[in-house]
Amino acid sequence: MASQSYHMVVEKIILNGRHGPYAVASSKDLGCVTFSLDREVWQESDHPEPGMFVVLSQIRKKRAGWRAQSGRFLKPSDEQQQATEERA
Repeated sequence: MASQSYHMVVEKIILNGRHGPYAVASSKDLGCVTFSLDREVWQESDHPEPGMFVVLSQIRKKRAGWRAQSGRFLKPSDEQQQATEERA
């Protein structure tokens, strides 16, 4: 079963976090979600910047809030797929 993905906007980047670099993104559905910028989670070669759209998935609730286990930049094909799903 495929993991649900969420389109979110990056709010801030923390390069010197206690557990390494990470970012915080938000959406109306979930509020804030944190994700690591390590290669195991972030699938892109460049880090995101505040205001950029990202796709986050494998989201889990932790004591300190939501965490995504997978992330990448939003692509035009993601928006086309979302529009198709909304029409169905």
